[in-house]
Amino acid sequence: MSAIASPRNAVVAARAAFGTSSTGQIYGVLVLVLVVTWSLILATGGNINLTNTLVRSVALGIVAVGQTFVILGGSLDLSVAYQVSVTAVVASVLMDGDPGNIWWSVLAVIALGAAIGAINGIIITAIHINAFIATLGTSLILRGALNATFDNYAGEVPDEFQPLGYSRFLGIPYSVLLLLAIVATGWWILRYTRFGHHLYAVGASEETARLSGVRSGRVLIGAHTICSITATLTGLFIISRLSAGAPWVGPDGNYDLESIAAVVLGGTALSGGRGGVLGTFAGVLILALLDNAFNQLQINTFLKDVVRGVIIIAAVAIYALRQRRDVR
Repeated sequence: MSAIASPRNAVVAARAAFGTSSTGQIYGVLVLVLVVTWSLILATGGNINLTNTLVRSVALGIVAVGQTFVILGGSLDLSVAYQVSVTAVVASVLMDGDPGNIWWSVLAVIALGAAIGAINGIIITAIHINAFIATLGTSLILRGALNATFDNYAGEVPDEFQPLGYSRFLGIPYSVLLLLAIVATGWWILRYTRFGHHLYAVGASEETARLSGVRSGRVLIGAHTICSITATLTGLFIISRLSAGAPWVGPDGNYDLESIAAVVLGGTALSGGRGGVLGTFAGVLILALLDNAFNQLQINTFLKDVVRGVIIIAAVAIYALRQRRDVR
């Protein structure tokens, strides 16, 4: 086996990706955004509530962690928004207001989410359909099934499940602790497991990873499965706050495009192989701080989108320029 096709090289490439991480710079931007937005809010007589900002970040943050995995592998998932809706509707119907149904309903929707993710991965890797088209097709199938079956709220979530959305431990909301646990788990998987190293290698160069002995198909299927499970967890969090499911909760949150935006804003390359969940977490917080400032300053909704779009484009341009400089 040649030097290029050495399994050790795949791990070396993965570690190189960690070494060139721009996480520190991203958190520097986060601090800058925090100072600017909070200064504007205080100057206009508004109120700062860090806990509410964190809670508002939970749903997007969980999905974005999963989206980070697929993008690191050079793929993406446009079906997460409707996977959130499927989870919300199916879980609330299965629970049916009965506390005894909670545990097996949660397991059932997690299994359903994992199956959807695995199917996405298989379609992309085995049939060789572009990830954009494959997951867009899945999204349309899920949307059609939901809209044909449900018009509005469905099922009933027991009161015993609502602590996930509203209760606290030592003053910290359970939902925020869940988000932090998922971010930490995602970081650990990418940093310390063989799967994480292989995912970076596949994203950097699928052909080189394959020649190095990495089973790229299995890696991408695993990444899509993880992404779908995080979408499922987001759906469970949402119904813990709404007390019922509805087919519009996913698309109304724009979790597909918003999660991709957070990942890219956090420094993960859309081409794959560079980035991580810590940067994504910072990207989610930046978007949450901007939304909070826009709402308190009563900025026009359309102008919000313009400003967010400019920030995302500027961030990607800066990352691209820095990457070119590093290559030179």
